[in-house]
Amino acid sequence: MRTMKRSRSGRWTVAATALAAVAALTSATLAPSPSASGAAEGRADPAGKLRITQLQSMATHNSYHREASFAEQKLMAEHDPNFATLLYSHASLPTQLSRQQARGIELDVFPDPDGGLYADPLIRKSAGLPPLDDPDLHKPGFKVLHWADFDYRSSCVTLTGCLRQVRKWSESRPGRVPVPVLLELKQTDPELEGRGGAVSPPWTTAMLDALDAEIRTVFPDRATVTPDDLRRPGQTLGESVREHGWPRLADARGKVMFLMDNDDQELQDAYRAGGRESLQGRVLFTDSEPGRPDAAFMKVNDPTGAGKGAIQDLVRQGYFVRTRSDVPLDQASSGDTGMLRDALTSGAQMVSTDFPVPGMAARYGSDYVAELPDGSGPVRCNPVTAAKPKCPGGPLER
Repeated sequence: MRTMKRSRSGRWTVAATALAAVAALTSATLAPSPSASGAAEGRADPAGKLRITQLQSMATHNSYHREASFAEQKLMAEHDPNFATLLYSHASLPTQLSRQQARGIELDVFPDPDGGLYADPLIRKSAGLPPLDDPDLHKPGFKVLHWADFDYRSSCVTLTGCLRQVRKWSESRPGRVPVPVLLELKQTDPELEGRGGAVSPPWTTAMLDALDAEIRTVFPDRATVTPDDLRRPGQTLGESVREHGWPRLADARGKVMFLMDNDDQELQDAYRAGGRESLQGRVLFTDSEPGRPDAAFMKVNDPTGAGKGAIQDLVRQGYFVRTRSDVPLDQASSGDTGMLRDALTSGAQMVSTDFPVPGMAARYGSDYVAELPDGSGPVRCNPVTAAKPKCPGGPLER
C-alpha cells in the first residue's frame, strides 16, 4: 500500500452557515490593519514595500506528523515496503514556527462531519493497542492525519486545533511575514476501506464550503490573504496577479494564507463551482497553471533539472510557487544538498522539507538539514524577484 498523495507530472515539469456565524465572533486581534499613511509606513518599514512573492522561506512537509509506535511499525513493515518513509516526527507547530523558524506548514485534512470516523484505526487494533482516548477525534469537523487507519498519529488531530496553535503563535508576532498553510484534502484508502476501515465522505462543493467556513472560525478574512484581496474589478484572479501582483508585505504582516495542494481537476472544479472560477469568496488558492482564471499559486515539487527553470519562469510572472528541498529518504540518507540548492535558487517562495533542523536525518545516516543560507533568519529576499539592490537592508520581520 502507498500513501494517497498525488504528484504532478507533465505540467510545469455541512455546517457551513453555523461555522460562518461563529467566525463573525472571532477576536479582532489577529492581524494588523494596513497603514493609514503609506509614506510614513514606508519610512518605518522599508521591507514592507516588498511583495509577498519577493520573499523566500522554509516550510515543513506533513508538519503535524508523528511516527507510529514500535508495535504498529512491525505491521507497517509487513504491508508497505516503503514504510521507512513514515518514520519521522515533527515538533509541535508552535515550536516549528518559533524555535525552528519555519514560515510555512502543511496539513493533510480528512472530512469528518459527524465525528469519530477516524477514532479507531485498523492498524492500532491489529497491534493489540487500546482504543484512542482523545475526545477531539469524536467531535464533528475536519481531522488532520496522514493515512487513515494506517499512519494516523498527529500532534494536533483537528483542523481547528492545529489552526488555533498557529493563531496563538501568530498573535505574539504581528510583524512577521505571512505564513502559507498548504492543505492536502485527502480521502481514505480503498484497500483499507475493504478491510473494514473508515470510509470518508467525498469532497463535494458543500463539503468544501464547510472547510472554508471552519477555517474562518479561527482565521477570519481580515487575518488572511485571500483571492479576493488580489483580484481587481473587471479582471480574473490570474489577470490581476500578472498585472498587479500579490499584496505588499506591509499589508500582509501577521496574516496567514491557505493553499490547496491537490491538483485533481474534479476536486478543483468542485471548489470553483457556482460562478467562482476566480475563487470569488474562497479561502484557498488552488494549485493552478498559467492562463486559468484562478492562476495565482502553483506547486512544482521537483526543482531539479527542467523544474528549476520552470519555477524561475513562474516566479518572474508573479506567481507564488511551492517546491520541495528533499524527498524521503534520498537526501536524508546521502546528505546531498543539491536539491536544496536548486530549490533555493529557483526562487520558489515556499520551500518545504522534512528535515528543518540538525539531527532529524541522523537516524538515516547523515547530517542533512534544509535551511536558508547562514544568517538569513526565518525569511530572506527572493533571489529571483528581489535580489540586490531591490532587497532592503535590515530584518524582514519586525
